[in-house]
Amino acid sequence: MASQEQLSAIKGAKVLMVGAGGIGCELLKTLALSGFQDIHIIDMDTIEVSNLNRQFLFRQSHVGQSKAKVARDAVLRVRPNISITPYHANVKESRFNVDFFKEFDVVLNGLDNLDARRHVNRLCLAADVPLVESGTTGFLGQVTVHLKGKTECYECQPKPAPKTYPVCTITSTPSKFVHCIVWAKDLLFAKLFGDKNLENDLNVRSNDAANSSEHSEDVFEYRKDEDIEQYGRRIYDHVFGHNIELALSNEETWKNRNKPRPIYSKDVLPEKLSEQNGNMEKGCVTDDVSAMVSLGLKNPQDVWSLGENSRVFLEALRLFFLKREKEIGNLTFDKDDQLAVEFVTAAANIRASSFGIPLHSLFEAKGIAGNIVHAVATTNAIIAGLIVIEAIKVLIKDSNNYRMTYCLEHPSRKMLLMPVEPYEPNKSCYVCSETPLSLEVNTHRSKLRDFVEKIVKAKLGMNFPLIMLGASILYEVGEDLEEDMVAIYAANLEKALSELPSPVTSGTVLTVEDLQQEFSCNINIKHREEFDEEKEPDGMLLSGWVEPPVDKDKDKPIGNGESTSNAVPAEESLEAKKDVTIQEISEVTAIATGTKRKLSEVSKGTTPDHSGLSDGTRNHNQLEKLDVDDEDDELMISDDWESLTKKKRL
Repeated sequence: MASQEQLSAIKGAKVLMVGAGGIGCELLKTLALSGFQDIHIIDMDTIEVSNLNRQFLFRQSHVGQSKAKVARDAVLRVRPNISITPYHANVKESRFNVDFFKEFDVVLNGLDNLDARRHVNRLCLAADVPLVESGTTGFLGQVTVHLKGKTECYECQPKPAPKTYPVCTITSTPSKFVHCIVWAKDLLFAKLFGDKNLENDLNVRSNDAANSSEHSEDVFEYRKDEDIEQYGRRIYDHVFGHNIELALSNEETWKNRNKPRPIYSKDVLPEKLSEQNGNMEKGCVTDDVSAMVSLGLKNPQDVWSLGENSRVFLEALRLFFLKREKEIGNLTFDKDDQLAVEFVTAAANIRASSFGIPLHSLFEAKGIAGNIVHAVATTNAIIAGLIVIEAIKVLIKDSNNYRMTYCLEHPSRKMLLMPVEPYEPNKSCYVCSETPLSLEVNTHRSKLRDFVEKIVKAKLGMNFPLIMLGASILYEVGEDLEEDMVAIYAANLEKALSELPSPVTSGTVLTVEDLQQEFSCNINIKHREEFDEEKEPDGMLLSGWVEPPVDKDKDKPIGNGESTSNAVPAEESLEAKKDVTIQEISEVTAIATGTKRKLSEVSKGTTPDHSGLSDGTRNHNQLEKLDVDDEDDELMISDDWESLTKKKRL
């Protein structure tokens, strides 16, 4: 039973919830049933069919409607006398500024991406409002408490860095199924159905002038004088046959690798597919735009043979051109697009077969391509309850009993919930401790745009940056800027750093601010001539903003991480001549003993152990945050998908 002090604090509290998804639905229900009277919810998403299995406030009839508004209506039917204010909006909108956050006694996060989490963290710091952060993935979850000056902020500890695969691995020497998925999704699908103007490494042409003219032109161009099956076979033969043969011609590459085998359509398919499978013609008239339906394939958990994958590949391509031709040129991969998932699964499996990589089912391929780690409703409910417990402690200022709590899949010391005292602020944190950063950059070659996109936005998470050198403003974003200033700042973006009106050279100190977040940091500039294109693809190196160490065992995940919708963000991006970034997730988290970590231990940044949950013998400074995402099952691509789909025994 709650004490009178707790009941009084609950009834008088004004609470802000950010996120109304898997955790958010449970959290809103728990807040209402616990006696909270004034709750505000921000969520920009609408309800999807895939939400309904665990976001219990929503029904089939709600699909397409605002999550925040539907959640409010559902809870008010149970608790009609409380106040719930929904905002169908992005928490990064300008109206949700520091003054807005100051209206609340506590902020409760149920977000699904790093970018929004960092944004809310900074607003809470600026407004001096306590933040209770949370996340779940499968059976794992966590709740953490962040109070300015008393505990570490959300950004005090580095978040797991995305694993990077060089483009040459994806295009030439794949060794894992995830490589094939990235190739099929970000290269082949984008080339066939996306923006034709984007550079793409797929259209490999031979340097041999004696080769046929077929390979001296864009083979991906659909010719009006050929039928769709001919076009599909031409694409098939080019990417799975010709390009593989071309790769084999470089004998040096295969000295210490298993050679792939070229695959041509004539080797695995009959001359006329319609003669073998009558269902294909039915696919022309069915309302289901699905290659599986057309071909009579019913179970998405079956692993298709090479022949079946080849038929799905051609049928999916045919259906795109027959039934979705108007969308071609503007399509991007969507995990909820059945036809897109079928095409990517088939293409990845054919490529995997060529390189001797085990084939995967559509269910598994969708999980990898769509960054899916399946959510567990019970975990969300547990985490929501823990959030409310910590929120009540915050409201009555019971700081001695604040806890970071980890929800485990398997008992450790006979416990499934592991409470840990909050960590103290990290004195090296550039967000809450205002520690200066250092940037090595070629000031003669790198443009201001590179600095803004790769550092200010991608790494520092600023949305409305202001960049100053002394009293001179080099760049600013804002709705109230005059047109002539907008033009000046746009022109500055295209100038090298050393060529700006106020030149940025070695020894220069830049001040970067985000006025919405009321966050500022200083960056010391150091000129550097050369960078390793593979290890330092950004062409600049930021110090003080620390990424975690990468596990030397490439087959092991490096830790729990977030989708960076910004951020990475949780979508992988692939540009020509750049590396492919893939988020990975660990299945386990180390356990703390429950003691407070010293600041000296915070700054050392020990490498976490991912071998499994201990029996209580691990040192407390080995605890690794389970910083994970809730919402639509979307987390990050795993490089070790099989280990995530099998229950791990200790």
